[in-house]
Amino acid sequence: MQHPTNKLIRIREVTKLTGLSKSYIYQLTKTNQFPKQISLVKGGTSVAWLESEVNDWIKSRVQDRNINN
Repeated sequence: MQHPTNKLIRIREVTKLTGLSKSYIYQLTKTNQFPKQISLVKGGTSVAWLESEVNDWIKSRVQDRNINN
């Protein structure tokens, strides 16, 4: 059993894990269809995502596929 971690991953890793483009990830985030990013520095522009939340999102996509097929 894997334990969730608080590992932060940057957009490049998020795109690799999901297969989605950078712009589409930001679009999905804006519409609350993808996990929210975390500001790395208060007032800065660098952001990251929790790896565990991205993995949970991927799992939810697989579950939706299995339910709808």
